[in-house]
Amino acid sequence: MKENDTFYLQLGEILKSISNDGLYKNETIISSPQDSYISVGNRKKILNLCSNNYLGLANNNEIKAAAIQGIKDWGYGLSSVRFICGAQEIHKQLEDSLSKFLMTDDTILYSSCFDANGGLFETILGQGDVIVSDELNHASIIDGIRLCKSARIRYRNNDPEDLERKLKEIKTSGKILVVTDGVFSMDGIIANLKDISTVCKKYNALLMVDDSHAVGFVGKGGRGTHEYHDLLGNVDILSGTFGKALGGASGGYITGRQEIVSLLRQRSRPYLFSNSLAPMIVVATLKALDIISRDGSLKERLDDNTKYFRSEISKLGLDIIRGEHPIVPIMLGDAHLAGEFSRQLLERNLLAVSFSFPVVPKGKARIRTQISAALTRQDLDLAIEIFHDVKNLLCKS
Repeated sequence: MKENDTFYLQLGEILKSISNDGLYKNETIISSPQDSYISVGNRKKILNLCSNNYLGLANNNEIKAAAIQGIKDWGYGLSSVRFICGAQEIHKQLEDSLSKFLMTDDTILYSSCFDANGGLFETILGQGDVIVSDELNHASIIDGIRLCKSARIRYRNNDPEDLERKLKEIKTSGKILVVTDGVFSMDGIIANLKDISTVCKKYNALLMVDDSHAVGFVGKGGRGTHEYHDLLGNVDILSGTFGKALGGASGGYITGRQEIVSLLRQRSRPYLFSNSLAPMIVVATLKALDIISRDGSLKERLDDNTKYFRSEISKLGLDIIRGEHPIVPIMLGDAHLAGEFSRQLLERNLLAVSFSFPVVPKGKARIRTQISAALTRQDLDLAIEIFHDVKNLLCKS
């Protein structure tokens, strides 16, 4: 046996076990732009119900034109990090526009929200401080916290009472930071920020919110969960992404108090050691913000589509997690069933991916559907009909 063969055999056994448990994740390769209908292989018109393209801007003509013009005006890439020679006027313009939109002091750009969360905690906190994190927070938050030397405590998902119990037990002279997703992406539940914020103030704790699944369309002006809960100016740190509602490409940010953002510029490792965000993404995101700020029709259409789909899918007797967010999880429990359900949907030209362990807890496999403003009422009716057919095929009692 060659050197390291045992290691590769072990990896093979792990992969075999993942497949046998119905947990193997195959990637769907699309051969078209992201939109309400996509091409998959030789299938040219697949109804897409699993994209984060909430406002339908991923293939928007204004945004594409802005990206093309951005390349012409500012080049393809910076070939550098920000503090060396990678900062252009457009980068500052986007940071200023985001701060104005989100009503914060300042904003710092990252190559992704994963990097933003990864570079936050170890920069602003250290030994003697405490991070209190929701148990269902995104993986980027979990990994970012792991890099930090602060003490770590978890509280029950979206439970302000359990958060208060945890805060009561803390004995420290250092800083306390409470961290939560604004929207829990596997469940489509909007965090109870109003009560969480009240508890934080009572115990003099800072509050950080990852609003990736909210910025652009949650709240009256689409600013996110802090606007939804009337907490503008009352959340210390917000992180978010441009890879979902804001055009769907890539890039992320941290926004909040000036002192926090300034320190991140000096010491946040993903910011200091990663290339600057590509100019075309910066310019296209500025256009996305412009569209959202001047045109509320996309948000209204998304809200209407979400209400309609939630109502109609419930009438089929499928188990969904209640709420008002365009993430609509259809709970099936068994990973094999969820995988087969997804395959049968695709056979009928509807793409909706199954989620199972370790993305969600064991026994809570689901089809996570996501509604978009790009979908028409006819598209939603077609989706309901397909779900009805697959339910009758696979879920007979």
